[in-house]
Amino acid sequence: MITVREIAGPEELEICRALRREVFIDEQAVPEAEEWDGRDTEARHWLVFDGETPVATMRLRQLGETGKIERVCVLAAHRGAGHGAVLMRTAIDALGAMPGVTVAKLGAQLHAIRFYEALGFEAFGPEFMDGGMPHRHMRRAIP
Repeated sequence: MITVREIAGPEELEICRALRREVFIDEQAVPEAEEWDGRDTEARHWLVFDGETPVATMRLRQLGETGKIERVCVLAAHRGAGHGAVLMRTAIDALGAMPGVTVAKLGAQLHAIRFYEALGFEAFGPEFMDGGMPHRHMRRAIP
C-alpha cells in the first residue's frame, strides 16, 4: 500500500535526507555541498511509503506566489510504480493550499521532463547544469 504524508519531525527529516543521499549523492554523484544547501529548515518535506518502507521524498518552499518543488527522489528499486506521481500530485495539492501560491516551479533532470509534462508542467528557458547534470526549469499554474 502506497501512502504519502508530510513529515512529523526531525527524525523523519533524517529519513528524507537518507533517501536523498542514496539517490542524489550515491547514485547520481551530486556533490554533497550542492545537495546539503542549508534550505531544509525553511522547507516542508513529504515522504512516500510503500507499506512501512520509505521510498520517496520531496521538499516544498514558498517564494511569494511561487511554490518551489525540490529534491524529488524515488529509490531506484521503486521507480516506475507510481510513487513519483503520487508525490507530485501531493505537491500540487499542498501548494494549492498555501495562501498566495499561483504557480509551481521545479528544475527537472532532462530524462524526467516527459514525466513532469504528463502532470501539467511545461519546460521553459535554456538547459542548465545542476549537480553535474543537465536540467530545465518547468512550471505549471496552481488552481
